[in-house]
Amino acid sequence: MPQTIKLALLDDYQKVALRLGDWDRLRKRGIEITVFNQPFSSVDDAVQKLAPFQILGLLRERTAFPRALIERLPNLKFMVLTGARAASLDDKAATDRGIPISTTPGGGSNAPTAELGWALLMMCARDLAKAERLARQGKWHDGIEQMVVLEGKRLGILGLGKLGSRAAHYGKAFGMDVVAWSQNLTPEKAAAGGAKYVSKDELLATSDFVSIHLALSDRTRGLIGAAELAKMKKTAILVNTSRGPIVDEAALIAALKNRTIMHAGLDVYDKEPMSADHPFTKLDNVTLIPHLGYVVEESYRYFYEGTIKDIEAWLDGKPINVLNPEALK
Repeated sequence: MPQTIKLALLDDYQKVALRLGDWDRLRKRGIEITVFNQPFSSVDDAVQKLAPFQILGLLRERTAFPRALIERLPNLKFMVLTGARAASLDDKAATDRGIPISTTPGGGSNAPTAELGWALLMMCARDLAKAERLARQGKWHDGIEQMVVLEGKRLGILGLGKLGSRAAHYGKAFGMDVVAWSQNLTPEKAAAGGAKYVSKDELLATSDFVSIHLALSDRTRGLIGAAELAKMKKTAILVNTSRGPIVDEAALIAALKNRTIMHAGLDVYDKEPMSADHPFTKLDNVTLIPHLGYVVEESYRYFYEGTIKDIEAWLDGKPINVLNPEALK
């Protein structure tokens, strides 16, 4: 290895990375740190800028790392991924090149994402994003038509894991009727998670709010498409704080345009960052926020501390939290 090892910390959109981690621990060991706080414009752009680096610190799923990128980084020796997994990272391509990937498992508290999801649901219920825009324009109540109270309404939760269970308890606290479905959910597990088990069709057809809390996988990609949206109430509100591709984006755009459903609240998208001219930005019945689920100081401190520990272990020749142990053989 070269005497000076170059580390790139990617996608620090909030420009907090250097403040929220004890990076001097790595600098003292000869690590030169560069922070990128803007997304790359293309794979070619990423290749050009990342080619000199031996270590990459990836922030969740912001920059995708397909094989086409990994194979073009000649100096890459080690990667750290915040979180436990990322569908946007081709770990097999890294394994084929003998590049280990360490993670920061545990993720800290689920509270930031769960709270953000509930805040988004409440924003949608009262159309607060539109109300805020109108207030700034001096229009006061003009155009405010959507006024939905939560109490007594049905909340349908797709995925009743740690985040889904939190949403269920929030719903109960607001006096909602909470139901849930996922491929492996049982009535007993649903009850333990604070919800009543129903079929997916019943959940879609009867829920006033549908909130998605599923991991992205081959089974869940496109789980909510045109047929599923058509089953929902015309007054229904769909909230997705999980992963964009779980909902067919084109189908959702059409459903919102045609008022098949009343409103959607989105924190996640097929491609991130979302372009300024995306069709969602032209619709007035969708509330958009820029993937803020884990964007809190506590989460960042956890991620960056985990990144530093992973790099220290790799420098010591004893890598920890390795996602692809085959790369070490």
